[in-house]
Order: sequence, then structure tokens, then C-alpha cells
Amino acid sequence: MKRTLWSRLIICYLFVGVIFFSLLNTYGVNFLENRLRNDKLVLLEKEAKLISAEYISNYYNSRLTLEDLKTQLKSIETFLGIRVWTVSTDGTVIADSSSTGRALGKNIFDLNPDFLDHVITENNYFPGIFNEPMLSYTKTLDYNQRIRGYIILFTSQNGITRETMKYIDVVNICLLIFLPLMFLVFLYLYYITAIPLQNLMKAAMKYSSGNYNYPLKQKGLSEYRDLGAAISYMASELSKLDDYQKKFVANISHDFRSPLTSIKGFAEAIKDGTIPHEMQDKYLDIILFETERLTKLTSNLLELNSFETKGTFLDITSFDINNIIKKTAESFEGRCRDKKITLNLIFSSKEMYVDADMGKIQQVLYNLIDNAIKFSHPNSKIKVSTEEKGDKIFISVKDHGVGIPKESIKKIWERFYKTDPSRGKDKRGTGLGLSITKEILQAHNENINVISTEGVGTEFTFSLTKTAE
Repeated sequence: MKRTLWSRLIICYLFVGVIFFSLLNTYGVNFLENRLRNDKLVLLEKEAKLISAEYISNYYNSRLTLEDLKTQLKSIETFLGIRVWTVSTDGTVIADSSSTGRALGKNIFDLNPDFLDHVITENNYFPGIFNEPMLSYTKTLDYNQRIRGYIILFTSQNGITRETMKYIDVVNICLLIFLPLMFLVFLYLYYITAIPLQNLMKAAMKYSSGNYNYPLKQKGLSEYRDLGAAISYMASELSKLDDYQKKFVANISHDFRSPLTSIKGFAEAIKDGTIPHEMQDKYLDIILFETERLTKLTSNLLELNSFETKGTFLDITSFDINNIIKKTAESFEGRCRDKKITLNLIFSSKEMYVDADMGKIQQVLYNLIDNAIKFSHPNSKIKVSTEEKGDKIFISVKDHGVGIPKESIKKIWERFYKTDPSRGKDKRGTGLGLSITKEILQAHNENINVISTEGVGTEFTFSLTKTAE
């Protein structure tokens, strides 16, 4: 029964649509074409009066030569697309706006003996002159109470038809959009009980397969809406859990990369003798520092896995931020040496203690310095500075590199976002560093700002709470 009604509904709707389209493309075309034709005639009449008043009268009183008149008529055709003839009383065409000049010297009575008897004529076919039917308007030229000739203006009838069809096409497109919308509204009223249940079943199947972004339209009776709300809430919670798991793995992978790179680089340098024996202890300390950092990350994996998605677990302690900056900067000595980059550390005080999660702040510094080196030019400088203002310590990382395009500044905090791949030679980044950085600082209830000029450099500044004395 439902299938029969459904089929009948479609047939009736298509029938109405076909009738509507047929009427629009027959009577509608004729009505619009007549309207545009009348508008063209009004334009021809207006231009004929204007030409007669400004040019023809000057021609007959010898203020304007015939060549000057032809030039003016050509300008009119160029700007308005109207062909203009000036005809003498014996029917000879003495001026033609067309550059071809095919009509010059022709006699209008030879082309059409009855032409000058009508003010308006249609479907003018003059062999050898026009390649399409023309609509014309004829005005008598009176000078000193004598008929001195005629001015005839032509416009393409095919142009009127083309313009008509453009309007009709627009209306048809609007109709094609409007009819399906009305059809959906009608179906909504008819299937007020069946459609909601089908949507709920389909949504449940999508959610069970992991597609949590599938939109569930909660329509129909209140019971369906309540059930739909419950299913949507369940999908939302599952989506958050799934997103957190993916985010967790991505963030941990990113945080392991930088220290492992440093460890590998220094270990290879010690092994192949690049680092002198007397300096090996210094770099072994760096390797030990990085190893301890990785150990801490590894030991926190199970603990981090139990975190709620609404917040990040923080181990708040008081520590000297200047000391952490020094240790972090030492890890990048190899990369700075390779690119001949000078890393300047400028502290406003010898010791500056802050209350924060030391491990997380190390991650922030790693990400910012790593980005600064990545996008800095060789033989340039990077400045890491600290400054005390009130109860806050402001840490700044400033490079003189390629900078960030203005249109990308707001997007750099998005996960996996990268600017133009041509920025810098290091293509290993995952686009997670800055999003992790911002997340960590937001968990500390702190802010991070960026100032960048493309081609000049970039400066990141974030704040931390100073330890109370």
C-alpha cells in the first residue's frame, strides 16, 4: 500500500512539474520576449531622437561633415550595439555606422519598397548586409520644416531571443531547486512516523561502524525525538572517546620524535668521533637528560590513558624556567650548528621560578624552538627571552625566518595544519606541535600569542604564573 501511494505521489508530482515547465517555456518565453522587444524599441526611439537632435541637425547646417557624422554613428554602434543608417529622401543610404560600409550607396526602396512606410519593422533580411533578422525603428528627419531624410536604427532579433532564454534558464534553475524542496516538505508531512524510525535505525548502524559524524535528524513524534536525542548523546560521547584516543597516540608520537632525534644525533657524533673526547661528557649529559625525559613520558602512558578528555593532568611544581630553557636549548646545538644559527638566551633575572608542570613546559619549549629552527634562514639568529611582569613570567621565542602568511596565522593552532610546504626544508613535521603547545598552555590557564611578518620572522610569547615569594 505504501509503495503504491509512493509511486502515485511521484507520478503526480512529476506531472505537475512537466506542466509547469511547459507553460513557463512557451507562454513565459513569449511574454518575456515581447517585454524585451518593447524595451529595445523604447531604446531605439530614444537614441533616434538623440542622434537627430545632436548630430543630424549639425550635419544639415554644415557644422558636421559627412565623415564626422559617420564617425559618430560608428561610436554609437560600438557602445550600444545598434546599427544606424542615415537615408536621403530618395532612399539612398548616405551614412552607415558599420565598419564594413556594405549599405552605403544602397537604395532602401530596392531592398524593400514598403520599408519607409512603417516606423517599426521586424524580420528585416537585406541580402549582403545583414546575416540575421533585424528589428528596426525609422524616424523622419525634419530640418527647416522640410523632410531632409530618415534615420534608421537596427538591432538583432536573435539577440533579444538569446537574452530571453538567459532569463528563462535562470528561472528554470530556480524552479529545479524549489520543486525538490517542496517535495521534501510534502514527504515530511506524509512520513511523519515512518521516516524518523528509518533515520534512527540508519544512524544506529552508522554509529556502530564508527561513523560518529553521521547527522541524525530528530523528527516525528516526541517519543522519536527523545530516542533520537539519547542516541545522539551516545554517539557524541563515543566520538569524544575515539577522538581522544587518536589524539593521545598522535601527541605521544610527536613528543617522542624530538628527543629521539637529539639522542640519535649526539650518539652518532660520539661514535664517529665528530665530538672530541674531552667534550663527550657534556653531550652524554644531554643524552641522559633526553633519556630521562623519554622515561618520564613512557612511565606516564598508562596514567595519561586514563585522563578525561575535558582536561589534561598537570603535575604543578615550582622550578626555574631559565634552567629549563638552557637545557632545552642545549638539545638543539647540533641542528643550530648545521644551519649556522645562533641561539641567544636572554634572561631578565638569573633565576625565575614559576608554578607549572615542568615536563609539559619542556614540551612547549621544544615545539617552539624546533619550529623556530625549522623555519629560520641559515646564518640567522633565534632569541629566547624571559621577562617578569607582575605575577607573570613571559617567555618569548623569536626567529628571523620566513614568517607566517597573514591568512594562515589563525589556522596554525589547528591540529595537523601546515602552511605552504615550501616553508623551510624540513618536511618532517606533523602539524601537531603548535596545537599541542596551545593545549598545554590552556590547561595551565595561560595564553600564547604570535606576531609574524612574512619574510621577516615570527615571535611566539606565552605566560606562566610566577612562584609566590
